[in-house]
Amino acid sequence: MSKEVKKKSKGAKLAYRPIGLIGGILAGTLSGIVFKQVWKAVSNEDDAPSALQSEYSMKEVVLAAAIQGAIFAATKAAIDRAGARGFKQLTGAWPGD
Repeated sequence: MSKEVKKKSKGAKLAYRPIGLIGGILAGTLSGIVFKQVWKAVSNEDDAPSALQSEYSMKEVVLAAAIQGAIFAATKAAIDRAGARGFKQLTGAWPGD
């Protein structure tokens, strides 16, 4: 890779950082809302169990955490990808290269 391309990609990564940070916050917020609705539909309970609540089984706690993690990862990936595509349209540089 040429020095010019490396400088451009490093600059794009730095310029994208605030967008990525905002995207992460948005992903956390949205995935929390989605998870709460999914958990309510799956379990008929308002709140998911936490690891320290003794009234729930290990299976319930781990299942809730797995669902929450999957929803967060998918939401974050979708928001990051959309942000990167928008950044590319505005600047001509892909932030991950």
